[in-house]
Amino acid sequence: MAGRRVNQRRTSALAPTLTALGAAAFSFLLSSAPALADLKICNRMSYVVEAAIGVDDKAATATRGWFRIDPAACRTVVQGTLTADRILLNARALGVYGSSPIPQNGGDTLCIAQDNFVIAAARQCRGNQTPAPFTQITPTRADDGNLVAYLAEDSEYDDEQARLAGIQRLLVIAGFDAAPIDGVDGPKTQAALTAFLKSRGLNSDVVQSPNFFKIMIEAVQAPSPTGLTWCNDTPHKVMAAIATDDGKAVTSRGWYRIDPGKCLHPDVAGQPKQIYSFAEAVDGDNRAISYRNKPLNWGGTTQLCTRETKFETNEQADCAARGFSATDFAGVDMSGGGKTLRFAMPR
Repeated sequence: MAGRRVNQRRTSALAPTLTALGAAAFSFLLSSAPALADLKICNRMSYVVEAAIGVDDKAATATRGWFRIDPAACRTVVQGTLTADRILLNARALGVYGSSPIPQNGGDTLCIAQDNFVIAAARQCRGNQTPAPFTQITPTRADDGNLVAYLAEDSEYDDEQARLAGIQRLLVIAGFDAAPIDGVDGPKTQAALTAFLKSRGLNSDVVQSPNFFKIMIEAVQAPSPTGLTWCNDTPHKVMAAIATDDGKAVTSRGWYRIDPGKCLHPDVAGQPKQIYSFAEAVDGDNRAISYRNKPLNWGGTTQLCTRETKFETNEQADCAARGFSATDFAGVDMSGGGKTLRFAMPR
């Protein structure tokens, strides 16, 4: 049951650094269309994202990624003269946010890889490459002559709002109450931010540093003295789901990706009476892993509803009749104020 579920999960990778060789190989594949200036992708979302671009012409289609872009930041994805018939984009949020909140759709299916990649013939996937939907974009020309495309969400944040909403979102995941995530500053957000900085021994100046989101991501991926923390001590990536009981209903939600050697705090609103957890190890193709002829997962005896892709449901009866799967969750004792669950290989 759990093994079949993981095949369609959306995942995220660690932010890569593109090599000079990869950039040269990519530029070589561009075709003869009108010359364009540098192309930048700007992020006006409340998530740290990774972007991949595709360049399509009559002769070939190439893809390249991943470009990590913080909220309110821009990243040059193509430098110098770019000649192409079409430019396409795929974007995803980092794994700390759970299943990708960015809709994965588009009219073209091109090949990507989990880590840093440059793919010359991107319409026929090979080896560890996987197909992904790309959307054609039409960049606008900025005052400096460069071309810019924006990543945005329904809230339509400007740069300042996107940055603050991104900070609020990570504060909530790290266990500090900065809700609602709206990009609006106020006493509640400032109190949460001050508490976060104090807990990490940081001064207020670091908030304006260019690597503040990197600092926050690392904080989210470290064990916390409050709330629930998952830590992956296996050599495999782990996909996890959480459920909370507020006394009125049990709400299950997933999936969250935890990379090997990393920790993650699932976002838990309020003070639920009970928390439940389920996690399983998957391979590079998102297939459930078995170890010594047994599924490598961490659960319990409480059956709650999950499904293959991103989900959230507060109805836990008749899972199969509603298109869900019944999955065995374990109750988590939070009486000590904080709990870290470590996923390790069986001895």
